[in-house]
Amino acid sequence: MHNFTIVKKEIDLAGRKLILETGRMAKQANGSVYLSYGNTTMLVTATASKDPKEGTDFFPLTVDVIEKMFASGKIPGGFFKREARPSTRATLQARLIDRSIRPLFPNGFRNSVHVVVTVLSYDGKCDTGSLAIIGASAALGISDIPFRGPIAGVKVGIIAGDIKVFPEMDLQEKFDLDLDVAGTESSIVMIESGANEIPEEKIMEAIYQGHDVIKSMVKLQNELISEVGKEKMQVTLDLVPKEIISRIEKDFGDDIKKDANLHGKQERYDAIDNRKQEMLDRYLEEDGEEKYTENERLYKNAFEDLIKKYIRDAIVKNTHRVDGRTLDEIRPITCEIDILPIVHGSSLFTRGETQSLGTVTLGTGRDEQIIDGLDEEYKKQFFLHYNFPPYSVGEAGFMRGPGRRELGHGALAEKALQPVMPEWESFPYTIRIVSETLESNGSSSMATVCSGTLALMAAGVPISKPVAGIANGLIMEGDDYVVLTDIMGLEDHLGDMDFKVTGTADGITAMQMDIKIEGITREIMQIALEKAKTARLYILDKITETIPETRPDISENAPRIVTLQINPDKIGGLIGPGGKTIKMIIEKTGAEIDIDDSGRISIASPNKESIENAKELVGDIVNDLEFNKIYDGLIFRTETYGAFVKVRNGFKDGLIHISELHRSRIRDTTDIVKVGDKVKVKFIGSEKGKNNFSMKNIEGNPDPVINPNDDGERKYDNKPRFQRDNRNRKDYRDKNRNPNKRY
Repeated sequence: MHNFTIVKKEIDLAGRKLILETGRMAKQANGSVYLSYGNTTMLVTATASKDPKEGTDFFPLTVDVIEKMFASGKIPGGFFKREARPSTRATLQARLIDRSIRPLFPNGFRNSVHVVVTVLSYDGKCDTGSLAIIGASAALGISDIPFRGPIAGVKVGIIAGDIKVFPEMDLQEKFDLDLDVAGTESSIVMIESGANEIPEEKIMEAIYQGHDVIKSMVKLQNELISEVGKEKMQVTLDLVPKEIISRIEKDFGDDIKKDANLHGKQERYDAIDNRKQEMLDRYLEEDGEEKYTENERLYKNAFEDLIKKYIRDAIVKNTHRVDGRTLDEIRPITCEIDILPIVHGSSLFTRGETQSLGTVTLGTGRDEQIIDGLDEEYKKQFFLHYNFPPYSVGEAGFMRGPGRRELGHGALAEKALQPVMPEWESFPYTIRIVSETLESNGSSSMATVCSGTLALMAAGVPISKPVAGIANGLIMEGDDYVVLTDIMGLEDHLGDMDFKVTGTADGITAMQMDIKIEGITREIMQIALEKAKTARLYILDKITETIPETRPDISENAPRIVTLQINPDKIGGLIGPGGKTIKMIIEKTGAEIDIDDSGRISIASPNKESIENAKELVGDIVNDLEFNKIYDGLIFRTETYGAFVKVRNGFKDGLIHISELHRSRIRDTTDIVKVGDKVKVKFIGSEKGKNNFSMKNIEGNPDPVINPNDDGERKYDNKPRFQRDNRNRKDYRDKNRNPNKRY
């Protein structure tokens, strides 16, 4: 029997208990925490290598979120029936954690760190992303890994105007704001949100209401750390010695400063590369091969540090940006539409040296994306895919599937456009946007939002309003700081913040903030939001100059879709045994037909006639016959008591009783109709589920046969019955009297 020393800390949070426990599970990790909130639980571990990773110029942090399907009582799909690659949601949550904790490790720390979040049970109500940030911080905090935490994450929602912290996630469809915030006790370190045109002031209120809750969770972690936290490991930080920096600054400082401030991206990079090579060649000659080999990596790192220093100083002290712009100046913008033939909607958005080709494809219900994760399986009618090929930054590389960065940028752009997308009932199309980043020099995700808006409007998708996006940055030196509008790639790389904001003219639709420092103040965030709004309105004007409003009709290459609503009880009859009936309609008309469980039918085809034919056939099956309405019919069977007729393209049938074949008395059904005859019939009701029809007094129907002539030609008597036979009724009876029958 193990003698576990289990330590628990708990707090009441939004009506549930948040419990952090350590000492029972995964004790060989540097730090491990078992977290529970409601009926959602997860194990979070933090592990670090003992030695730094040689030859690495960045912090090797890896975060994995593992969603075990048993957590929600499900068995994985697929042939192997086991969890495979992480879902998109798990990947995005791993990015959320990484972005939150990365700024809080020491500069120059090169030991590999691996944070693993394993979701063990999931109740569908608690947000796993924000809980995982808490768990990761707690695991790192109690470990011996150097970490300047703790931090915490919260989910904040706005429902019907009310701000709720840690709202139940089964209400997510009702959120007007879906916000993830992470922060320390004193500042915000990460923001990710989607919003339904929320004003800047309301979002600020939601952020800092969430931050108040963060403070209580940081306090809880500090209590856990003070009781079980390990002494932090002694590490060697990979920092460039000051004497090397001084040497390079003396020998090449002025030249590096000049090269770093060249306006063109490729011109600047080429000049910097040439200057670096000049420096390395000189130091190889001066140092000799042995000493140079020992210091080569430090020379390169010092060179990069000086570029960063000169660019940051120029901005903060002289308000001088690398490309010559003012602090709030937006790079030149070009908007184009209808770039590609055949494609349902296309656009090209260029801002400076960042360029996005946006395309829109309209599909049917069969093209919906099926999402199968811890929550119940559902379908998406709108999705956006972002691609970032190597040539967009002038590099040669491999074309692979989307990585974490591509998934993250695509998810942000999708959030930005989702609030303005039309409802399925009014525009029953599956909509896919693809953004191909053709050039990149800062904020290609925001260019994706703009190209997506243009392509949607060009495709005739009735979005409620155009959306634009902008990325702002921050350079902070001590107490001095500068907020930049429309940051380019170098300013993002060397700066302290990447703050992306998208929205319409009326409010924010998405927001994302990443920082490289320990946090930003409320004042900085307020300035960044105000500058983002001004820039957003400017870009929206550029978009509406190109295409003032959505086109009134979709592309001629796109499928036309109409929707019908039927009684769900009639779905089975429409589908038919083994799908026979619906397959016949599809084959006969050439249209695509989708039916959902609610009885909603979507009929799609580029051909209008095909749609009309399919609508008619569907109506023939599902619509009830109308009393006293005349239908075209086909006789398919005759009996002594009447004839059976098919109407509505054969989907409905019923009996014409012999008494309803003609206004006169008919002796034999075949005296008036035979199999294969086309007639007109009137629906006169149904009895016990069987339809009854009449042919009486309908113009164009045949009259009964008196007798065939020698050639077999049918002769019809059109006289009323009482005029047909002037014989004495008594004589007629006597002649036909049966002698064996008593009268």
